[in-house]
Amino acid sequence: MAGKEREKIREQDITGLKFFDRLAPLLERLHDVGCERDRAGNRELFYDQYCMLVLLYLFNPIVTSLHGIQQASELANVQKKLGCSRASMGSLSEATGVFDAEILKEIVAELGEDVKPLARDARLKDIKATIELVDGTLIAALPRIMEASWLKSQTGSGMVKWRLHTHFEVDRHIPSRMDLTPDGGGPHSERAVMERTIEPDRLYVMDRGYVKFVLFNTIVAAKSSYVCRLHDNSVYDAIEERELTEADREDGVLSDQIVRFSHSKAKPDHPLRLVCIQGTPHTCRGKSRGVDSDGILRIATNLLDVPAEIIGLLFRHRWAVEIFFRFFKHVLGCRHLLSHNENGIEIQTYCAIIACMLISLWTGRKPTLRTYEMICFYFCGLASEDELLSHITKLKAQDA
Repeated sequence: MAGKEREKIREQDITGLKFFDRLAPLLERLHDVGCERDRAGNRELFYDQYCMLVLLYLFNPIVTSLHGIQQASELANVQKKLGCSRASMGSLSEATGVFDAEILKEIVAELGEDVKPLARDARLKDIKATIELVDGTLIAALPRIMEASWLKSQTGSGMVKWRLHTHFEVDRHIPSRMDLTPDGGGPHSERAVMERTIEPDRLYVMDRGYVKFVLFNTIVAAKSSYVCRLHDNSVYDAIEERELTEADREDGVLSDQIVRFSHSKAKPDHPLRLVCIQGTPHTCRGKSRGVDSDGILRIATNLLDVPAEIIGLLFRHRWAVEIFFRFFKHVLGCRHLLSHNENGIEIQTYCAIIACMLISLWTGRKPTLRTYEMICFYFCGLASEDELLSHITKLKAQDA
């Protein structure tokens, strides 16, 4: 509001900094990144320090903007614990053009190795591959930063929304990778990005936006598997009917077939199994851009030896990535983005992934909004360390 001074961030508003001790050695390798052009040797804000300040923003609700980060950097306690000096607004704004977000992926991967698998659903014990849920989400859906995530394209015409293409690992309940692209078709489409990120020994669980037989073939060629919902209007011929068990019927399985898509130009180069499961019909109304559904889940897979009920269970696990997106967007910064360029958004995204992993490492549980709020209360001095540790202890007791 015009004429109203910003409320200054005080020393007592920033607590819990010792929890960053684990990160300092991990981020230390970033210190000299981006210093190639600093021939005068007068750089005062380094990559590792910038990441620590972004993480402080993510965990402390009192720090609500780049100006808030700048104010926090003036505090002696912050400087001491994060190993930084006062950061000017100019250096903070310049950071996203100097520091390469791609390098943060190595940090994310290394920290992710410390996150232990959570208890897997006992019914999935025979699935040996790493189960990954694949989906995308628009940053434009964030409630308070919608206007900040629409950017003019490089050509100066049109607007760009950002999409996070996500691989979410079920066992550890963390994203194994997130790739940022402008929203759109061609090389930025969900299927195109997915084709570029396939790894061996994975079981990819996908919704109908990823239906493409070339993609299915690529997954199989990479020694991985897929479970993917087909469109309701898919046209196919059944070439083999597989017998249903009582457990299949109890889980709503209607049919289990090997099918052929003779009407498609591109075809699967492997036996394709189609499991149909009874769901709930849905009609989109009003201005919704969704697709009507007849209530039958048509799930395609190359897994031939897995019970049909387990195929349905695997697809139903997709709810986990939707819940994660809601949590992640809250952590990412539902107030606003710190940067409006692609590299800056990626840095904030990878720092938010690190924040999610830190919560998992601290608690031994999947990140939840309640735990995130408790950590925020601690970081802004509303909860004591004993209260935070008591909350974490209760979480661990629930798993005992």
